[in-house]
Amino acid sequence: MGYVAVSGGSEAILKAEELVAYFRLKGDSAPLEVGQIKEQQRLAVDKVMGEGALYAPTIAALSLKQAEGDNIEASFIVRAYRATRARRYVSLPADTGEMKIIRRISGAFQDIPGGQILGPTRDYTQRLVNFSLLDEERDSVRDFLMGLDVQMSAQQLPDTFPKVVELLRREGLLVEPSDAGGGLCDITRESISFPCRRSAKLQSLARGETGAMMALAYSSIRGYGDIHPYLGELRVGTVPLRINHPGANEPVYVGGILVTEAEIIARYDEGDKSGKPQLTLGYGLCFGHNELKAISMGILDRTLLSRSAHKAPAEDEEFVLYHIDGIESSGFVAHWKLPHYVTFQSTLDRLRRTRKLKEDEDAPAGL
Repeated sequence: MGYVAVSGGSEAILKAEELVAYFRLKGDSAPLEVGQIKEQQRLAVDKVMGEGALYAPTIAALSLKQAEGDNIEASFIVRAYRATRARRYVSLPADTGEMKIIRRISGAFQDIPGGQILGPTRDYTQRLVNFSLLDEERDSVRDFLMGLDVQMSAQQLPDTFPKVVELLRREGLLVEPSDAGGGLCDITRESISFPCRRSAKLQSLARGETGAMMALAYSSIRGYGDIHPYLGELRVGTVPLRINHPGANEPVYVGGILVTEAEIIARYDEGDKSGKPQLTLGYGLCFGHNELKAISMGILDRTLLSRSAHKAPAEDEEFVLYHIDGIESSGFVAHWKLPHYVTFQSTLDRLRRTRKLKEDEDAPAGL
């Protein structure tokens, strides 16, 4: 984990902590309830869980309250909390084919088996301020909810949907991802090294900061790279997790987690040209409902397949994986707030000596 708090005058530090609490509470409004954040700020909670690398909605909501809505600070708190937890079990690989869908779309195919399901999305709404939310009351919320058939619509959906990319896979049009390094890497137990194993790369991307990943993916799409992605399928839903338990003869279901999955299709121009041309697949999956992150992850997974001798930043494995971690990045940037008196004085001393030497060189001879 990156840079953390520095030592200093204990009294001043304690007062600073009190001021943080003061600025959070000094208004006249009632203290925020964690349940409200968890339910009504769900997308922020999902981001914090993803970047904090822990699926714990209540802890993520509490961290957002503690951090006054600062997403990166809340993620830092969650990841630190995660480091204190015992790891009792490791789940079996989750099959996203079992996902209970709440949203499913494809940008590559209009008609997909099972149909497209828009689900909860703001994709087709205008970004205008909704002033009616200023006076949102419990009665109006209850009337709105009673007028919807959300539960009935959910019950009408099938249990599973076929994967869209299977259409291409059955035709042999997809290059299957490979992992030359092999083996499963746990980046919470061992440092990543380069070239990076695919499992380590996907783990790093899964807990990357959404904005950083989006910026790098965007750079590749704009031309600082060489792919043109298509969204094969975007899914949002709940996948079941199971574990092997010593007291059971078969895997035990322990619960479901909400995830967003994106499969990105792109052309393939590199490598062996002797075979038939194929498409490549980039994969993205993250905790919660976070479509920009899943799509960005899928694009970056694909850009990192590049074997070009002249890679763009988004195609450079080390560049991408070392710069998308919001907690590491924020820690390093924030550490410039800490005292650098000695190093800066050294810089000033060198500058003054250099200026003096230059003045001596420029002085007329004989003076």
